[in-house]
Amino acid sequence: MSAAHSNGVDADGFILTLPEASVQSEFQPLLEEACTALSQEALGVQGIYLYGSVARGEAIPGVSDLDLTLVLREAPTSQVLERLEVIRRDLERRHSQVTKVDFDIGSRGEVMAAENRNSWGVWLKHHCRCVWGEDLALHVERFRPSVEIALAMNGDFEKVLTDYLTRIASADTELERLRWQREASRKLIRATHVFRSQDAATWPQTLEEHVALFVQGHPTMMVHVAFFLFEARNPSADGEKFSARLQAFLSWMVSQRA
Repeated sequence: MSAAHSNGVDADGFILTLPEASVQSEFQPLLEEACTALSQEALGVQGIYLYGSVARGEAIPGVSDLDLTLVLREAPTSQVLERLEVIRRDLERRHSQVTKVDFDIGSRGEVMAAENRNSWGVWLKHHCRCVWGEDLALHVERFRPSVEIALAMNGDFEKVLTDYLTRIASADTELERLRWQREASRKLIRATHVFRSQDAATWPQTLEEHVALFVQGHPTMMVHVAFFLFEARNPSADGEKFSARLQAFLSWMVSQRA
């Protein structure tokens, strides 16, 4: 791998677009079934996009998630959202090769709006691959790394992480609690990217790359962020301990942004 491709930026200084990769055979039936179920006309799905470890060809059966972005023709009604949730749960229940099936949902108008260029535009252009329907990424120019993009994609970290604290505290089962801890850890790690410097030349792709870039600028936080990297891969911490550490890290992030 060349230096230009090892730091998430190509030789011209643009964020790397997700490379073409065949979906691993273990996940192909699940992806095909998902596309069949989601392409029903009544749901109004215009495009289905794959992202994450399955999209990169790096998924581990029984460990990884199936992550899909759904772009609908119009803003979804409550009835459509309910039907999508039924499909999501059914796929998750019947396919043990993934620990979770996740849908990120947006409408075409929302995705293509000028004010969402640094969030939805970057997301589709550089992190997703269209596997069914119209590929809106073809209508979006490539992006260079910037603090503005980092903020557009993760500037909501305070609200999102606070919501995770509530979910963890009210989880009905240990399995559910560990699942929320895993998701919260991943959001926290990605959100550390809002602290990137204006002149940083790299653009992290994996959680490990996010941590490495963050620690370069905040070496005293190494032990703290390493805890969440472990939880993002192997959630196992006691709920109270996890919540206390998450609240402390979140408070630090908020103070730094202020």
